[in-house]
Amino acid sequence: MFEVDTQLSKEQLKTIQIIPEISKGNLLSESFLNLLPADTILGYKDFSWIQGRLNFIYNDLPILENSEYEKDVQSKLLPENVFTEQSRNFKHLQFGNKAYDTPEAVLQFETSLQPVFHKNFDLVSKSLHEFLEQNYRIYILSDSVKQTDRLKTIFEDRGDDISFTPINKTLHEGFIEHTLKICCFTDHQIFDRFHKFNLKSENARSGKIALSIKELKQLQIGDYIVHNDHGVGKFGGLVRLNQNGKIQENIKLIYLNGDALFVPIHSLYKISKYRGKEGEPPRVNKLGSGAWQKMKDSTKKRLKDIARDLILLYSKRRDEKGFNLSPDSFLQTELEASFIYEDTPDQITSTTDVKKDMESERPMDRLICGDVGFGKTEVAIRSAFKAVADNKQVAVLVPTTVLAAQHFRTFSERLKDFPAKIDYISRARKPSDIKRILSELHEGKIDIIIGTHRLVNKDVQFNDLGLLIIDEEQKFGVSVKEKLKQMRSNVDTLTMSATPIPRTLQFSLMGARDLSTINTPPPNRYPTHTEVHTFNTEIIREAINFEMSRNGQVFFINNRINNLPEIESIVRREVPDARVAVGHGQMDPQKLEQVITDFIDYEYDVLIATSIIESGIDIPNANTIIVNNAQQFGLSDLHQLRGRVGRSNRKAFCYLLAPPLDTLTPEAKRRLQAIENFSDLGSGIHIAMQDLDIRGAGNLLGAEQSGFIADLGFEAYQKILTEARNELKNEEFAELYHTSEQGEKTKGDNFVEDVVIETDMELLFPPTYIPNDSERVSIYGELNRLEKEEDVDKFVRMLEDRFGKIPKEGQELIGIIRLRRIAKQLSIEKVLLRNGQMMLYLVSNPQSLYYQSQAFDKLLTYIQKHPRECQLRDNNGKRSIVIKNVENVDKAYYILNEINQD
Repeated sequence: MFEVDTQLSKEQLKTIQIIPEISKGNLLSESFLNLLPADTILGYKDFSWIQGRLNFIYNDLPILENSEYEKDVQSKLLPENVFTEQSRNFKHLQFGNKAYDTPEAVLQFETSLQPVFHKNFDLVSKSLHEFLEQNYRIYILSDSVKQTDRLKTIFEDRGDDISFTPINKTLHEGFIEHTLKICCFTDHQIFDRFHKFNLKSENARSGKIALSIKELKQLQIGDYIVHNDHGVGKFGGLVRLNQNGKIQENIKLIYLNGDALFVPIHSLYKISKYRGKEGEPPRVNKLGSGAWQKMKDSTKKRLKDIARDLILLYSKRRDEKGFNLSPDSFLQTELEASFIYEDTPDQITSTTDVKKDMESERPMDRLICGDVGFGKTEVAIRSAFKAVADNKQVAVLVPTTVLAAQHFRTFSERLKDFPAKIDYISRARKPSDIKRILSELHEGKIDIIIGTHRLVNKDVQFNDLGLLIIDEEQKFGVSVKEKLKQMRSNVDTLTMSATPIPRTLQFSLMGARDLSTINTPPPNRYPTHTEVHTFNTEIIREAINFEMSRNGQVFFINNRINNLPEIESIVRREVPDARVAVGHGQMDPQKLEQVITDFIDYEYDVLIATSIIESGIDIPNANTIIVNNAQQFGLSDLHQLRGRVGRSNRKAFCYLLAPPLDTLTPEAKRRLQAIENFSDLGSGIHIAMQDLDIRGAGNLLGAEQSGFIADLGFEAYQKILTEARNELKNEEFAELYHTSEQGEKTKGDNFVEDVVIETDMELLFPPTYIPNDSERVSIYGELNRLEKEEDVDKFVRMLEDRFGKIPKEGQELIGIIRLRRIAKQLSIEKVLLRNGQMMLYLVSNPQSLYYQSQAFDKLLTYIQKHPRECQLRDNNGKRSIVIKNVENVDKAYYILNEINQD
């Protein structure tokens, strides 16, 4: 790799051309490229990828047709011979071993590569000690501060006196510079981890807000929209209104009889696109009739009844005594540091949540909801080893024999250097093996046992079970779940799912189970390109040939066993050189397991199978999947199947073969359209919700609730569910959720779900600043979803970078977002900014614990300090505070921030 950096000024750079010979994967530093003047021409020989200023693919793939930027850059690129000739008039800096011309001077670097350690810390320690004795300075380079901290901890636990300087940036490969006597070692080479370049922004990696912004861009006049306070209406576009001489932008919603509602752009979080049951359109509500509020109230009452029972179960489980595990050991730290990929932020959070649960006396009951390939298994491995380190046994329950074998390989590979004995049972194992395994399990000789529902049989006896991990719980039947309840009475339980069944998801949302979500895709992970086609041998041939041309593998899914031979003959005829294997659930289990193993070992190019491969099979080299008769699969099944590909840094493809769409039932048609549209990374949770919409919610809370969702739309239903849960937590179950020590008052961060802000100030991004209407709507949507101060700061920098200095009315709008956030922290229901005054409306329920909270105390303290500016009012039990001399949003934010600091 050539990592280029310089202290040269832009003026000096105008006289310099750079002609590096770059091979695939090498990287010019962005800091260097950004120094180059805009008219600088860079010449590259034989390159197919570069990250930096010229961030596009040339030679190997065509320029994107619709990108004017790429066309412009292409027009400036010269053929190699012309470039070489014309560049002779410039000074040259050449990097590499080959020179184009005889150089006037050659700089030799006395460097060598970082030694190979293979995670052997005896070798690491010996090597670093030798360098320190020779007065070399040691730098450890890592993208993650956590990794360098882990390394320090490992050295301390080993008793190694090794001092190094951590650098919070990394290279692809470490090196030793013998002239300067410095060692720059990378953490990923020390731990044998892959090094992957990060995507440019956290938003791009996390997929956060992408779905909502996409929906906002796709809104059409007449689309059904749900307003949280007023019900279902139709989208009427973006309009500008004059409010007391001030211009404000609003979203127009049209209700029954043509009545219009104008939603301020700082309140876009209150509206969502209607998603309900397939079929007839929803009923449009009448403004001011009260029918919407009655419907919400009746839904909330029903939900409270169900949530009450669930929370009682949850509280009973909280009162049970389990066992608290010890804090992380040296081995635990080393295991986590040796993960070959970079931890995503959500993985770190989920791991921390699980460990905290395991170290408490209360039995853990946590659901980890993360999309396919987002790293749930790694969290499971870490939690399993934590239990093993405290001499507890772990049971991992999986739905299929294939997945049992897959998990056995994954767990064994990750824990091969650690003291943990792992085995698995399924119908694929020989009776003699099962007998031996059950005996060793009862004697405590096996630490981690992986298995199908065979694990819940009466003859399976544990010596000291400490953790139960359930993968894809929705795949198990009622009888298995009943047996699980007996197993998990006081045992830590971790459930994992990519598309949780609605009931599982709702239990977590209602507070009957702790929930962790992994929404962040791993670095360099791409969405799977999804297409719907009719059955076409040309598509099949081209898809398989393309995948084989890049040494990849293909899944071909056909759920009817009797015509698998027919599919096999088609594939062999169309692609004669393909190595084809067939697998299905009626085969001998051992033979099926062997087929899967051979496919993993690249003995075959194409695996023709039923959906038995749906759950959890992890083959990074397989990046094309073809699903025949896709209309016969459920939505979450299709999502799981698609999740078998795209598990590496290669672009993956999913081809859904089905009859023409106009011949399908409305439900089947909508399923295929949904799976094609929801191809973004992290869309599993949305798939689960769409699946609920299409099938109706009868299986969740009965037919009555199915009707509620049809009337309310799913997002409004979810909001009501959250309100019901929080009202129960803050009122009926306050003692359970707001435990106070020594009379300390509860903090009460959740006394209000939402803060309404009304103002006569001018709040918008004017058309002179952002001319395009749809882009303004998109940016308003993004602004409304910012939750942290650092996110707001990033947003401001992005706006200034794209559109220039933010006008005053735009700054006021951004200030409203900050104001709403701090008002929510103080549990203020409504903020009114008018005529130079600010009115704060407090929690409506006079019996609420809010009036015993720290937040209310802070408000009272501020009123006592500023009696002339503040007035506390009580109008028929509705309490509010009036604060004078508040001329703008900044002043309002300053006052609330001062109150919050007390």
